Amino acid sequence: MAVIGCGDISALHFDAISELTGAELVAVCDVHPERLATAAAEHGVPGFATHAELFDTVRPDAIHICTPHHLHASIAIDALERGIHVVMEKPLAHSRAEGDLIVAAAEQGYAKIAVCFQNRYNAPVQAAAALLASGELGAVSGASATVMWYRAAEYYLDRPWRGRWATGGGGLLMNQAIHTLDLVQWLVGEVGEVRGNASTRTLGDTIEVEDTAEMVLEHLNGARSVFYATLANAVNAPVTIDIVTEKATLSLRGSLTVSHADGRVEVVEERAVAAGARSYWGVSHQLLIEDFYARLEEPEPFWISPVEAQRSLNIIQDVYDQTYPERALDSTPIDNSDNTEEDKRKATTI
Repeated sequence: MAVIGCGDISALHFDAISELTGAELVAVCDVHPERLATAAAEHGVPGFATHAELFDTVRPDAIHICTPHHLHASIAIDALERGIHVVMEKPLAHSRAEGDLIVAAAEQGYAKIAVCFQNRYNAPVQAAAALLASGELGAVSGASATVMWYRAAEYYLDRPWRGRWATGGGGLLMNQAIHTLDLVQWLVGEVGEVRGNASTRTLGDTIEVEDTAEMVLEHLNGARSVFYATLANAVNAPVTIDIVTEKATLSLRGSLTVSHADGRVEVVEERAVAAGARSYWGVSHQLLIEDFYARLEEPEPFWISPVEAQRSLNIIQDVYDQTYPERALDSTPIDNSDNTEEDKRKATTI
């Protein structure tokens, strides 16, 4: 395998690869010279400034894409067309159109691709999904979900791509709340209609994308969900998802609490997290990556495929279309003409 993009999230991919039986890291890639040199030295592999050079020189069996959103499509499509398997960070792409291109490339069947919605592997989420699928709780009426987090201006100044339409494809919804939105649509059911709004409440002097959003989701099975997310909270509060069914209420707040109509209460705790600097991100990245490679010989696509990842991307794009009807996505690179070389590197580094 090779890892493309050596920023913060890549640490989880490096760790997961190191735990895989029969796997070997053969290269790293990053546009930031210092970051690339550090990763190459730390892992004892060659480093490349472009994915094309990496593909031509090393010819990996698989790559892990940990880059800013606007680079997802070009790298993933190039890899799939060469028969290289792909593990890619969310979102599927930075626009609906580029998401469609990845779906089309994956459907050619030259290689497999997984999109990292790793929270589906959390033990409480898995338990909730099994209960809902069993039918024993009756029909689902709907859900409510919140993401009440805090981000300072420095978070965006350190990585300017995060706050721009051209490189991030959006803000809060694309970068933070998409994981919770994915869980809602996966657990409750596919969404048929979205009514929502996005806004910038506190970071307007720093970013051009949203830091707050709300929406109502009408599911194809008749359920209705409400969703609220913001980066204007005082702290990073626990994510909440409450799902109401005929016979119980399921509450996800780290653990899962199932309150049955007959008075019974069940609790499913999350797995113990691994040690280390990124332990607070849990172990589900590793579980997803292990599962992907374990299923490579199966004929069907990996279960968290581009088609599956497209569902949350389309919901977000629907909210953007309703909020910013006159916005035409600027596909040109960030204008860094007056910036230092360090600023330019930050703009394309995750």
